[in-house]
Amino acid sequence: MASAEILSVGTELLLGQIIDTDAPTMARILAECGINCQRRTTIGDNFQRLQSAIEEALTRSDIVITIGGLGPTGDDLTRDAIAAALGDSLLESEEARQQLIQFFQSRGIEMVESNLRQAQRPESAQFVPNPNGTAPGLICEKHGKVVIALPGPPGEFNPMASGPVRDYLSTLYEKGSDRAGQSIIHSRTLRLIGIGESSAEARIKHLMDSQNPTLAPYAKVGEVHIRLSAKAESIEEANRIIQPVEQEVRKLLGPAVYGVDEETLAYAVVQLLLKRGQTVATSESITGGKIGEALTSVPGSSGAYVGGFVVYNPSAKRDLLGIEQDLIDQYGPVSKSVAMAMAANCRIKLNTDFAIAATGNAGPTADVDGKPVGLVYIGIADQSGVRVFEHQFRGIREDIRARVVQSALAAMRELLL
Repeated sequence: MASAEILSVGTELLLGQIIDTDAPTMARILAECGINCQRRTTIGDNFQRLQSAIEEALTRSDIVITIGGLGPTGDDLTRDAIAAALGDSLLESEEARQQLIQFFQSRGIEMVESNLRQAQRPESAQFVPNPNGTAPGLICEKHGKVVIALPGPPGEFNPMASGPVRDYLSTLYEKGSDRAGQSIIHSRTLRLIGIGESSAEARIKHLMDSQNPTLAPYAKVGEVHIRLSAKAESIEEANRIIQPVEQEVRKLLGPAVYGVDEETLAYAVVQLLLKRGQTVATSESITGGKIGEALTSVPGSSGAYVGGFVVYNPSAKRDLLGIEQDLIDQYGPVSKSVAMAMAANCRIKLNTDFAIAATGNAGPTADVDGKPVGLVYIGIADQSGVRVFEHQFRGIREDIRARVVQSALAAMRELLL
């Protein structure tokens, strides 16, 4: 089985200023292409250390993938370090040069000389087109080894990694007979809501003794994921292995399973609304628009989500939603009564089938009316009235806000089901 290493490049990664989401994505792609990722390393923006890391990785692995450091500035050293590690000179591509010039001219942006560094490649490299940025990727083949370089920004990395690089890796060992008998590892993730990790594990524990596929539960913010992974000679065969076990898991967990792989809870809610031909609106205080953001992140959500109000201050609740000041004064902005009014008034003003409201205290200190940190009221209005759900969440401010979003969407899904 071919082996690979991933080198994430950037001092900002070592300082914790940026979270590396690219390397896990690349590792999954390698596994699905039948390539064993045996090491992941993070390197700062230092030429000598990066060159040494590439050279060392090539002594251990068939494929080295670098992520980051392909920009135009002085600390973008990846293409230079790859060339040095492979003993290559850097060549400038006239075609890539003209593409860069055209890119800057078409956008009316000044181009400086350093931008042209992105038109350079090591002698043994081919460019990987980057439709979303100015830094093309690189695929170098030399002395039976492969070095692949990809840009770091996820908006550029993801399309390249899952597109041309994945295609290249999947066919790399099909050129000869070396691929025969090799296996890939393919995973499918079931997403759960309304059930804890330990409860989910207890229901499927007897299935977790399976060796192929394997099952593993993971706790996420407000939900649980169950990963089913199969080893096979193709993705199609892996899916055939996973399918009967997935069906059994679904039978055991029932409606707690809301989605698969990248399907979010917001996606599940939108699909249910579209299927029913119904609409929803939002009125948000504690979440500041995050419920609406989650819903609108789903392609096609305009057929189900009409719009919403962000009413963070009590005066906004009064002026935009028409909530009586006496109600706010009597019960406080964080209260069941205000949540009910927010949901009911939002539904009427935007003429929707449903409305979701959220008000609460995310901290870090107690609210003006003494309501404790983590106290949240979620209201859902429909033609029959308003249901209100009270929660007492724990954690830091952003954790509480994330849980409110998940809980609101979970309550909406449960009502739709």
